[in-house]
Amino acid sequence: MTAMTPGSNIPLPAARVTVDVAAPVRLDVSGLLLTADGKVRSDDDFIFYNQPTGPGVTYRSGGGAAPDAIAVDTAAVPPGIEKIVVTASPDAPGQTFQGIEPTATIRNADDGSVLATFTPPQLGTETALVVVEIYSRNGAWKARAVGQGYANGLAGIATDFGVTVEEPAAPAQPAAPAQPVTPPQPVAPPPAPTQPPVTAPAAPPAPPAAAPGTGKINLDKGRVSLQKNQTVSLVKGGRPVLSQVKMGLGWEPAYRGKDIDLDASVIAYGPQRNHIDSCYFGKLQILGGAIQHSGDNLTGEGGGDDEVIAVDLGRLPQEVTGLVFTVNSFSGQKFTEVAKAYCRLLDGTTGEELVRFDLTSAEPQTGVMMAKLIRQFSGEWEMTAMGDFVKSRTVRGMVKPASQAL
Repeated sequence: MTAMTPGSNIPLPAARVTVDVAAPVRLDVSGLLLTADGKVRSDDDFIFYNQPTGPGVTYRSGGGAAPDAIAVDTAAVPPGIEKIVVTASPDAPGQTFQGIEPTATIRNADDGSVLATFTPPQLGTETALVVVEIYSRNGAWKARAVGQGYANGLAGIATDFGVTVEEPAAPAQPAAPAQPVTPPQPVAPPPAPTQPPVTAPAAPPAPPAAAPGTGKINLDKGRVSLQKNQTVSLVKGGRPVLSQVKMGLGWEPAYRGKDIDLDASVIAYGPQRNHIDSCYFGKLQILGGAIQHSGDNLTGEGGGDDEVIAVDLGRLPQEVTGLVFTVNSFSGQKFTEVAKAYCRLLDGTTGEELVRFDLTSAEPQTGVMMAKLIRQFSGEWEMTAMGDFVKSRTVRGMVKPASQAL
């Protein structure tokens, strides 16, 4: 398998290939058959959910359980077609690719083996992408990684390649990924009279876009130290690294102050941000034991984690799509009286520290949302550092603001 970079290409050892494009949210994936001048011959060369078949090219829906794909039978591509571009755009109107980087996987359609993968880097406010292209060169078929962004959605791509859209517009200019632009609302491709559009199922809540200068990373290089609003995907080498994790939370009294009794908790939510249950010192396990609390620490003294919450991600009910980890001061002491507050994610089996977030600022409040774990549409989990302060002495008062932060 080859991990491709923008502009790289590989020869295709198989005549029939599929390209699927996965992301934490539902995507609309399309294919366009282009001639030597880079245009479609007619609107029939635009292959998408409303027009799923064309000469040598087929759209395949994942039905919400798997990513959508474009299948290409190079032997059946008609003469004069030199390139098939595979595009993707978020299904939700106006949503950008900020923080939801897609990954294209090129497979041998006959045996399903992976030939290459490609994740376009440095995405911002693009609302549509040309992800990869399958092209013919000197009689041989190849695949090229593209990652070209557009600011005006799938309609911009379609228009650029000569497809007539419902509301004609001037050809779109490609948007450089590193130069964010403000996208207008995307225009949907015209519906075909005999093919009803596919209705996407509701997806789990996605984390908000990372703050400028941050972004989503993974565990490929080992332990990760997060800054506020940064997100880390709990995968390594493209695969989830573990199912059992522990969230350790720690703090110390500030300026050699008196003992401080803080309470760590975790709040579980469903796909509509609905509150499912809370685990805290008064309820040490929830969800059939999938989440367990170590118990209350009354002082904050001593090294190491003050309280630990163990989460068996593999045993969580499917309805649980978000976890928010909070710390509260029941006695009313403010976080300006706390020093060295942090949270860290550990491998539940080995105890290895995977992710750490140190709270570097404080506000005179009695509650703080430290971090959240979000189950992505693809099934993987992501951790986002929060550090957002709330006026609440108990976990009960954190339920609403944490829901709004998902």
